[in-house]
Amino acid sequence: LIGSAALAQQALTGTVTQIDRIHRTVAIKQTQAGTVGANTGGAAEEFKVQDGLSLDTLHAGDKVTFSTSQAGAVKTITKFQPQ
Repeated sequence: LIGSAALAQQALTGTVTQIDRIHRTVAIKQTQAGTVGANTGGAAEEFKVQDGLSLDTLHAGDKVTFSTSQAGAVKTITKFQPQ
């Protein structure tokens, strides 16, 4: 339980592939750590966006650093910053 809480606070990076402003969800293809070319072939993952975070400046194709929290099966972005 402590390990998952620590993992949730870790900053992740990825590329925005889709934004649904009506339902407040964002799909992000995470950047894989490792060797060059390791980030190919991964699927984008959909996240809810925490109330209060503005999606106005976010666009598909943007590279972002983000943090998430998880409640059950739902992952929520708690903060993000374009790179």
